[in-house]
Amino acid sequence: MLPRPDRIERLPEQYFTTLLARVTAAGPDVIDVGRGNPDVPPPPHVIEALVESAREPTAAVHGYPPFAGLPAAKQAIADRYAAVYGVRLDPEREVAFLPGTTTALVELALVLAQRGERILLPDPGYPDYNSAVALAGAERVALPLGEDGRPDWTGAPRERVAAVYLNYPANPAAVAAPPGVFAEAIEFAHETGATIVHDFAYADLVFDGRRPESFLAEDGAREVGVEMFSLSKSYGMAGWRLGFVVGNAEIVTRLNLVQEHARSGIFVPLQRAAIAALTGPQDTVEERRALYERRRDRVRAVIPGARCEGTFFVWFPLPDGVTFDLLLDDHRVAVAPGEGFGETGRGYARFSLATQDDALDEGLARLQGAFARG
Repeated sequence: MLPRPDRIERLPEQYFTTLLARVTAAGPDVIDVGRGNPDVPPPPHVIEALVESAREPTAAVHGYPPFAGLPAAKQAIADRYAAVYGVRLDPEREVAFLPGTTTALVELALVLAQRGERILLPDPGYPDYNSAVALAGAERVALPLGEDGRPDWTGAPRERVAAVYLNYPANPAAVAAPPGVFAEAIEFAHETGATIVHDFAYADLVFDGRRPESFLAEDGAREVGVEMFSLSKSYGMAGWRLGFVVGNAEIVTRLNLVQEHARSGIFVPLQRAAIAALTGPQDTVEERRALYERRRDRVRAVIPGARCEGTFFVWFPLPDGVTFDLLLDDHRVAVAPGEGFGETGRGYARFSLATQDDALDEGLARLQGAFARG
């Protein structure tokens, strides 16, 4: 057997791979309402932009692209940030274009943390943050979130903290940014020297009249941190693997350096499609948000204690005696068990609103039956 480098040994079990395998093995009659895979396709004009560009038989399209991304793509995200979030960005210095924000969250850990330094992760939080910490050789420290989604800064370590990952609207907790949370994070960064990494993947998916809130809109944010923006959720482009990191210019420079060494850029037709998404008609962004809100309302009417201020997930406490295995094996419905998102998620589950309406209704009916039996 080949020896395994320690960075491979450090990797945690991939939560979603394991969960999907368990659900698939249970059989085709299972209704899966746990998986967060957008069910609404990208806008037609975005698909057309990809197709038209790919048909161009030129080296400029099918050869190696600029490693740091097309200037027009970086300008497009800068323009959207100004128009939607009230944040002005220098597209050359403060924007990195990467093949997806999962790539970004790993590379950010690599460019921010020395081996053995600490990275604070929200608990409950997105499981792949753990993979980033492991690959960087850093130490993971849980940052528990209260019921309102606010981190418990009082118990957080102050020494050897390289970075703090935050995520609002939050996956899986489905809360919007609590008032003042970004100012608190910036204060913590100044106190400890840590960098703040804000995962803004669900930027536009907020409900009940809320407005999207960018970390970078907070005074002093770009001096201490960056924000990740994904085209996956706002535009239904999850499989296209397109994302940006924006904010602190030094961190953007480091990420671009990694791209030069580790990647050969993003396929030009994909970049042009991203430009079409960001600069073209935005009506589908609101339509998508409104659809998820309507589905959220249907779920909250059925599941006691269900919470969702944003994202396309609902976070809810499991009733006494109800477990993931019971739901899957006896009631043929799959949710995402909360303990996979951190210790504070134990006893909770995540329900995905990115589920076709007929499957969503059937999944709700099966959950209702399970809860009635207890």
